Amino acid sequence: MTTPPAVPDLAALAARLRAAGCVYAEEEAALLLDAVAASRPAAASELERLVTRREAGEPLEQLLGWAEFDGLRLQLEPGAFVPRARTLLVAREAVRLARRASPPATVLDLCCGVGAIGAVLQRALPEVRLLAVDLDETAIAAARRNLEPAGGVVRQGDLFDAVPSGLLGGFDVIAVNAPYVPSVEIAHMPPEAREHEHRLALDGGHDGLALHRRIAVESPRWLRAGGAVVIECGARQAERSAALFARAGFTSEVLADEALDATAVRARLS
Repeated sequence: MTTPPAVPDLAALAARLRAAGCVYAEEEAALLLDAVAASRPAAASELERLVTRREAGEPLEQLLGWAEFDGLRLQLEPGAFVPRARTLLVAREAVRLARRASPPATVLDLCCGVGAIGAVLQRALPEVRLLAVDLDETAIAAARRNLEPAGGVVRQGDLFDAVPSGLLGGFDVIAVNAPYVPSVEIAHMPPEAREHEHRLALDGGHDGLALHRRIAVESPRWLRAGGAVVIECGARQAERSAALFARAGFTSEVLADEALDATAVRARLS
């Protein structure tokens, strides 16, 4: 009987990942070992397949099939945008705003990706009425797995085109992580993003604010009186984004969290 090849130990695997440029090599090695633990006797070959792909620059989260976000394990699809910790600023502000609404709050997770913001809302407010929308079918497939078991509704479409007309004037909060990277800057992003995440989830147009303009103009008719939009942006764009919402009739302000390296705009309907 042929003896299956041995699985490398943690130290050896971490050294290999570190040589490939992985900053958190020990943590990644432990996660990859855990991912193949149930694959014996093929664990070594499966691990080699995953490590080779990681060395080539594929995001760890896409290899594992899940991403951690605020303690939640969110399912991913290959090519889907991997949730970043900075989006916690929008998620936490959306929870705070939803708590102030008459329960149950009705929230739109716009440009939802795999559903990171919506999942945080569902955990904090199990009674929330959540609609999540994205144009990317890959993201939508993951968002359905992450949000629908807890009662969320997930729809594919271009911004508000995917929202049923019966919800006009019905949202307490619209939480958004729309693409905001200027088109020319995508070439300078880490290869994990520019080569393995769909451009649709990254490209914000010539100045990064193409979708912010549309959302500022279109969102007032979808909000209840006193409702609010909270939208992620880059620090250099924040004042311009806030001005877009102010011109659309909102009272807007910039939010920042240095610990998360995050910036957002909160816009209340006047």
